[in-house]
Amino acid sequence: MTCEPPPSPDPITEPQGYQQHLISLVGDDDPAEVQAATPAAMRAIVAEAGADLLRRPADGEWSVYGCVAHMTDAEIVMSARYRWVIAHDEPPLIGYDQDLWVDRLHQGDEAVDDLVDLFEALRVSDVALWRRTPVELRSRVGMHAERGPESYDLGFRMIAGHDRFHLAQADRALRAVRTT
Repeated sequence: MTCEPPPSPDPITEPQGYQQHLISLVGDDDPAEVQAATPAAMRAIVAEAGADLLRRPADGEWSVYGCVAHMTDAEIVMSARYRWVIAHDEPPLIGYDQDLWVDRLHQGDEAVDDLVDLFEALRVSDVALWRRTPVELRSRVGMHAERGPESYDLGFRMIAGHDRFHLAQADRALRAVRTT
């Protein structure tokens, strides 16, 4: 009888699968460097999108604008989570419905440059926080409502993978609307 490894968690439906998927997108790269490069990459895809910024590749899929709005929302959430985890003992970390946030908070009438500027300001602050936080504090955890204990270190690495995932999604959305 052979012993096969357990199946990998589904990155869509399983919390650990989601975490592993995002971490895998970073690999051995420095998550702070990945994150520091994201605002420029975001500005580049926005510039490339031009008039196609708001075009969705299909119903229920995000446009380049939707991806930028989501990434900005995620940075807002993570900025707070980092600080709660560092400052408090096992604080609760509530989840949020990313589609509701994009659909209800971002109707396409706010300037995309304002979103990118907000993202960049938060990101610069968050990367600086990471760099000045002692390594021993990076293991502090918050209790995520859906995924259980998550350390500052894990959240920081996950958001670097999140960047790569959604920048690629924005690029795919742009390619899709330009081929239709």
